[in-house]
Amino acid sequence: MNLSSVRQKFYQETQKPDEDIDLARASLYIAQEEYPEIDPEVYIQTLDGMAQELSKRLPENKYPLVIIQNINQYLYDDLGFNGNNSDYYDTQNSFLNKVIERRLGIPISLSLIYLEIARRINFPMVGVGMPGHFLIRPEIEEIEIFVDTFNRGEVIFTQDCQDRLNQIYQKNIVFKPEYLAAVTKKKFLARILDNLKIIYVHQQEIEKALGAVERKLLLFPDAHIELRDRGLLLFQLGYFPQAIRDLETYLEIEPNSEDVSTIRSLLSQLRKNIDN
Repeated sequence: MNLSSVRQKFYQETQKPDEDIDLARASLYIAQEEYPEIDPEVYIQTLDGMAQELSKRLPENKYPLVIIQNINQYLYDDLGFNGNNSDYYDTQNSFLNKVIERRLGIPISLSLIYLEIARRINFPMVGVGMPGHFLIRPEIEEIEIFVDTFNRGEVIFTQDCQDRLNQIYQKNIVFKPEYLAAVTKKKFLARILDNLKIIYVHQQEIEKALGAVERKLLLFPDAHIELRDRGLLLFQLGYFPQAIRDLETYLEIEPNSEDVSTIRSLLSQLRKNIDN
C-alpha cells in the first residue's frame, strides 16, 4: 500500500477499534492533505484549551440540559461559532482547522467540535446521522433529546427531527427510527469525506475528489459504490487500466445494479481507447 505520510497516519488512526479512534486527529489528517503546512497538535491543544476554559464555568448542577446550555453559551456566544449559511458548500467548512480558525462550519464539522469539547468535560455525546442534517445527542439512554449544532446548539426532540426532515426535502418523509441511530466514528469520518467528494466533483476538482474516495475506501474497503466512483474518477483523469480494473470488479460484485448497462458501455469505450 503506497500511501502518503499523512494518509498513512489517517489509515493507522482509523484501523483502531472504533471507540479508540481519535476523531479530531483523524479529521485533521483529512484536512492536512488540503493544508499540508498545518500541525494537527496545535488544533488538538486548542480544543483542550477550550474544554479547560469551559470546565471553569460549569455549575455544580450537572443536569444534561444545564451542561448543554453552558456549552452553547461558550461556543456560540463567547467564541462566536456559527453555521455558514452564506457559503454552505465552501470546502473550508469541512476542514477542522479552518472551522476552528474561522468559527464557521456545517452540521458535521460543528458537531465534531461540540463532541470533542463535550468529551473533554466528561459529558459524552454521540453523532446522529440523520439524512440531510447531522445532529448529536447525549449518550444517555433515558434522555431523548438532540442538539442541532448548526443552529446554535438548539435542543430538539424526535418530532422536531421529523419536521426538519420534511423541511429539508420539501415533502413528507416516512420517518424511520434508524435515522436517529448513533453513528460510529468511521461513519462520522465517511460523512465528512462524502461532503468533500460531492463538492469536488461539482467543482470539477477530480484529483481531490479521487482523494476523498480513496480515503473512504480505507475506512470501508467493501464500499462498492466508492469502488465504482473511484473507477469513474480514474477514467476522467485518463488512468484507463486502473479504471477498467475498478469498474470490472464493481460489476462482478454488483451484477444486478441499476447502472450495469451504463458501466458496461463505459468499459467498452475504455477498452477501445486502450486498443487504439
